[in-house]
Amino acid sequence: MPQQTDPNLLVGFETSDDAGVYQLNDTQAIVTTADFITPPTDDPRLFGQIAAANALSDVYAMGGQPLTCLNLLAFPANKLRQEILHGIIAGAAEKILEAGAVLAGGHSIEDEEPKFGLAVTGVVHPQKIWRNNGARVGDVLLLTKSLGSGVLLNANLKGWVSQEAIEECFRQLAILNRVAAETLQAFNVHAATDITGFGLAGHALEIAQGSKVTIEIETKKLPWLPEAAVMYERGMTTGTNQANRKLVEDDVEFPAQQVMQELLVDPQTSGGLLVSLPAEEAERAMNQLHEARVPNACLIGQVIPRGDKGIRFL
Repeated sequence: MPQQTDPNLLVGFETSDDAGVYQLNDTQAIVTTADFITPPTDDPRLFGQIAAANALSDVYAMGGQPLTCLNLLAFPANKLRQEILHGIIAGAAEKILEAGAVLAGGHSIEDEEPKFGLAVTGVVHPQKIWRNNGARVGDVLLLTKSLGSGVLLNANLKGWVSQEAIEECFRQLAILNRVAAETLQAFNVHAATDITGFGLAGHALEIAQGSKVTIEIETKKLPWLPEAAVMYERGMTTGTNQANRKLVEDDVEFPAQQVMQELLVDPQTSGGLLVSLPAEEAERAMNQLHEARVPNACLIGQVIPRGDKGIRFL
């Protein structure tokens, strides 16, 4: 691949960060990203909400503010009613409005399976970008949403999940990371990412490897969606768990419990922010998140000097 030499490209693909960042001037840089998903639910409006929240999250994970969005749609028009399409778009539009951004257009193709997401452009100050490679020894790790959506979505297809548990799962997936990101702007965030398809282990490892540190995570402090562990205990899994494990297993020390191992590589949709910040700011940051109605925010670990593994789950 040709080497990129444009000095204004502040964040490219080198560290697998959440979005690209291109500097326009001394005070402005654009954040650019795209993401789309297959339906996690049969409810078109909810599908649109979750897909939009998932795509917008990448801008929040860079410390940015979304400005414009383009719909990305694959849709089997010969199989599904137009009302379904309208519902998906309406749900996404609600989240775009909630984000303070605008819908500027989009593109659609004919496909056998519905897929929907957004291309998002945002803005960030060039000196205030959150990257996934700036964690420092002594930092504390803070997570803003519960985990376990991957296995719950799969189990729901078989009718294994209670109505209460799947409704809570969908509720959290549709929450924007806007309030969490805006609250954390008041703190010295050294590194950040959002937890999506690679699971907690995969995305935490990107921070550890990029920052050349080891991250210790206390599994007893992790917030789980209701019934996620039960689904793995019953034998449910996802099509991504095995691949996620293979990606990280050489540099991750997993706990002995098999169910916990599966939860740690469970692929998330529209997951929370994982941030690394100074230990002296951590409690105050968590308390302010709770006051801002981010109730699942919790402190989950710490950053230590690089050891033999990038992640140690305790």
